[in-house]
Amino acid sequence: MKATIVALPGDGIGPEVMASAMEVLSVIADQFGHELTIQQHLIGGAALDETGQALPTATLDACRQADGVLLGAVGGPKWQDPDINKRPESGLLQLRAALGLFANLRPVVPLNSMHDASPLKSDRLTGVDIMVVRELTGGIYFGDKTEGVDVAEDVCRYTREEVTRIVRVAAELARQRKGHLTSVDKSNVLATSRLWRAVTTQIMADEFPDVTLEHLLVDAAAMHLIARPGNFDVMVTENMFGDILTDEASMLVGSMGLLPSASLGADGGNARRAGLYEPIHGSAPDIAGKGIANPCGMIASVAMMLRHSLGLEKEAAATELAIKLALDGGARTADLASSRQTLNTQQMGQRIIRHLTDG
Repeated sequence: MKATIVALPGDGIGPEVMASAMEVLSVIADQFGHELTIQQHLIGGAALDETGQALPTATLDACRQADGVLLGAVGGPKWQDPDINKRPESGLLQLRAALGLFANLRPVVPLNSMHDASPLKSDRLTGVDIMVVRELTGGIYFGDKTEGVDVAEDVCRYTREEVTRIVRVAAELARQRKGHLTSVDKSNVLATSRLWRAVTTQIMADEFPDVTLEHLLVDAAAMHLIARPGNFDVMVTENMFGDILTDEASMLVGSMGLLPSASLGADGGNARRAGLYEPIHGSAPDIAGKGIANPCGMIASVAMMLRHSLGLEKEAAATELAIKLALDGGARTADLASSRQTLNTQQMGQRIIRHLTDG
């Protein structure tokens, strides 16, 4: 097949993990006979330095035309402007909104060989397979803001339509999995959460009576995610709660460097749809330039792009298997290692590629 992929390396460790992802994508294209055109563009701090905009028009135009978009990371202490619109993160928020990417999928699946990397006891990790579905274009991150010396305000807002469409995405996934959906809110305090719970309850009763629905307050969900992670199947929640809970969930697998994500919009009835794919970690400026970042989350994000945007299930599965085999074989970057010898970013990428080519 022919496809155009936009790569947005971004800031900090973004370019480092993106380089490994590009090598893996090249191997996939060669092995499976695909013609993939890669276009690299600026976003975040790198774009601010070059153009004065966190999301240049050329970048947005390219992303709109692409079959899939890969993102490394954005942000860093260099760009801490009081105006949010002059910070790297604004570029990512603008991109999500402009492309209508309202559904963020974050799989959390600890590997048996990685249990020693998690602070949790091994018996709590066995059989854990969670899909977190985070609403991505509403809530407090996108609400009206005022910022002053003595007073600041962030408005959290949700509409029935926004809740309905994300719950439908999550419920469809639950229907394809174990048939259990956990909706996370803070309905005992927040009006937006009371709307969220009411709409979710109605949608599930009317459209997904075959899927079991569980409501949890976000503080309880945070506790149960550690105490009983094996009881979760699909979790759906609003923007900020999803951001926080998935960082917590990364400790189940051992490191934020392992987790991918897919940000998707409406599919329009198509099996393939454009999306934005990125690891859940940030730009990690403290280790940028050292060549020690874990590329697994970025490479796993490539697998999600192959599956959701290009419809290449065999290629996605092969990529995920190569990551698993590398980790099962003892390959570790610094974030995962204890007493083991560590690999640098490039070496980890090459170890994954070795399993791709040997397979």
